[in-house]
Amino acid sequence: QVQLVESGGGLVQPGGSLRLSCAASGTIFSINVMGWYREAPGKQRELVSNINNGGATKYADSVKTRFTISRDTAKNTVYLQMSSLEPEDTAVYYCYADIRTSSGPAVFRYWGQGTQVTVSS
Repeated sequence: QVQLVESGGGLVQPGGSLRLSCAASGTIFSINVMGWYREAPGKQRELVSNINNGGATKYADSVKTRFTISRDTAKNTVYLQMSSLEPEDTAVYYCYADIRTSSGPAVFRYWGQGTQVTVSS
């Protein structure tokens, strides 16, 4: 069994910063990709950013100059540093991880429970 536990969401004023964390635990052989999606009211869930086990990163165009993703491989943890936050960043943020739970080839995607980020004055 694998669990992803998120932390770090909250209320912040426009222009402020927040740091999200997501730690994976359980039966983990290896983790390929870790990342973040977000879902705002009335909008589809969108990919915000991800990072693979080689350190290569991907960002949505709307956040690439403001957000930074990083990963602590030893701790199976991914971070999302969010700066210059805008009201449009308000959403529930979900972390995910593509995990192998054994030495076999199968990879499964696991999700965190979601954390609310609200940007408002």
